[in-house]
Amino acid sequence: MIWPAVTRLGLPPSLLHSFKSTNSIESMNSVGWSVTGNVKRWRDGQMVLCWTGIGMLEAEKQFRRIVGYRELPILKRALEAHREVVASTRTVA
Repeated sequence: MIWPAVTRLGLPPSLLHSFKSTNSIESMNSVGWSVTGNVKRWRDGQMVLCWTGIGMLEAEKQFRRIVGYRELPILKRALEAHREVVASTRTVA
């Protein structure tokens, strides 16, 4: 469950709605699996990365603007503040 971590950031309700759901990630993964499902024989890790990238580029065509996209700077500031708190607790311990 990711909700407590997301709500702790103090984001506006419009952004919370988007980030409380894993639908966008699952949708991208679904398109990726469809694209990579066409490969019958994987040669190496580089081929996996290439096809994964192709799948994500294909999924990008279906992306929609998230609700509250104008408030993304708030998310950026919240994540930077969180990173500073985590870094300061790691250096103390």
